[in-house]
Amino acid sequence: MSAAIAASGIDKRFGAVAANRDVALTVEPGTIHAVVGENGAGKSTLLHILYGEIRADAGRLAIAGADVDLATHAPAAAIARGVGLVHQHFMLVPTLTVAENVILGREPSRRGTVDLARAEKEIARVAAEAELAVDPRRRIADLTVGEQQRVEILKALWRGAEILLLDEPTAVLSPPEVKELFRVLGALRDAGKTVVLVTHKLDEVVAVADATTVMRGGRVVAGLARGTSAAEIARAILPEGVVIATPSRTAGTPGAPVLAVEDLAGGCLRGVSFNVRAGEIVGIAGVQGNGQTELVLAIAGLVEPERGRVVLGDADVTKATVAARLARGLGHIPDDRHHRGAVLGFNLAENLRLGRQHEIPSGGLDAWARARLAAADVRPPEPKAPLRTLSGGNQQKLVVERELGRPGLRLLLAAEPTRGVDIGAAAAIHARIAAAAAAGAGVLLVSSDLGELRTLADRMLVFYRGRIAAELAPGASDETLGALMTGAAA
Repeated sequence: MSAAIAASGIDKRFGAVAANRDVALTVEPGTIHAVVGENGAGKSTLLHILYGEIRADAGRLAIAGADVDLATHAPAAAIARGVGLVHQHFMLVPTLTVAENVILGREPSRRGTVDLARAEKEIARVAAEAELAVDPRRRIADLTVGEQQRVEILKALWRGAEILLLDEPTAVLSPPEVKELFRVLGALRDAGKTVVLVTHKLDEVVAVADATTVMRGGRVVAGLARGTSAAEIARAILPEGVVIATPSRTAGTPGAPVLAVEDLAGGCLRGVSFNVRAGEIVGIAGVQGNGQTELVLAIAGLVEPERGRVVLGDADVTKATVAARLARGLGHIPDDRHHRGAVLGFNLAENLRLGRQHEIPSGGLDAWARARLAAADVRPPEPKAPLRTLSGGNQQKLVVERELGRPGLRLLLAAEPTRGVDIGAAAAIHARIAAAAAAGAGVLLVSSDLGELRTLADRMLVFYRGRIAAELAPGASDETLGALMTGAAA
């Protein structure tokens, strides 16, 4: 039987940056194949070349034994060959239903009009066969993140995908949703489908992958079989001599509150009260869509609550501008770097300077930015490079560097600070957050990664339906947290 994917000699450059260099990848049919590596290793570029969204400069590709002309390869041709891509950032229209999103661009018609009823029946059948619990009539805006991901998978399957390419599929999922995704992927594999999975989470690789390809610096450096431990995979990913140090925190005596949230309501929030003290890291756990995003935006000044107060230090800032909050020592790493954390069309130096224009003059900006980029290990550290040319993980490192580097930092809002970054960068970000707390800043850490919360948080608040369901110690079990996050413990 022919390989599901057989790629060799894949080269791709973006200007002076070599994203893929002589890459070879063979994926056997009916398997789950993981592709792992550091940020900027070329994983996502390879995935998008396979799907035809990026044109390779050189190389050969065969899908299910049929040769593909890489010079003309495009998504429509990939779909026709049975390849589907689930993007890291979902490509869904919130105001449309599940069925309307699935058929968008390939609408079945009857007598010149869209036959939505027929489409809903077909989609329901495909969902049942794939064991994807999704109602075709529900609006995307009303779905959880996990359900939206099922829609993305369903969209690919409805279009005939036999090979699924998934880019960081668990980046925004809660533990129960990750477990459900793995069940779905296992069922698809058992049904003969092939899955290529790009992820930074090595425990996921160990749990589901039949084979693993490791990339570094645009090249393939290792091929690993099922049963390889997470520690062995990590050693293959990291350059020789690099050791990941887990930040250790010695809980001190917290100081006075740097943040007080009092009866905050609006959007999903339904009367939330808590505080964060100087030198303390407070973790927020919960399934996305239960009020965490609204909470962070209200504290940052990006939305105005319906009621309640936000106090920074001794100042009521409920109606204050974002600039006024920044002036009082606020730093904000948003959960969505594309929409709230950076400007893709700006270059790296301009993005590092956002919100700090009064502090950093334009003269000498490039030299200042180059030093900051090198310190944060942003690759490439080229101040004039457009942000959109960087991998997602390197974009995240830039945002983190900007916010943690603010002078006089008193309160850090860190929402999904390591989303999409590799194990080395995640450890470095953790160390910097711990150092900020040790220096006296209060930290509100919102994360879907329970391991991250356990590593850093002094205490955890669990959100469910816009309220604080419980306050727990970081050592609480996955079972306890999962029950509280899903309402099963109510």
